[in-house]
Amino acid sequence: MRALIAAATGLALALALVFALTALGAPAGRTSPKPLLTTVPAHP
Repeated sequence: MRALIAAATGLALALALVFALTALGAPAGRTSPKPLLTTVPAHP
């Protein structure tokens, strides 16, 4: 019975954390205006 209560408590805490993060929304981030420059090595 203790295992069932512990599992239910863990599930409730996990759902509360997910709902709290969802309520806060996504952070206001932005991408860099400069593209990521990569180079391809020359063939031998």
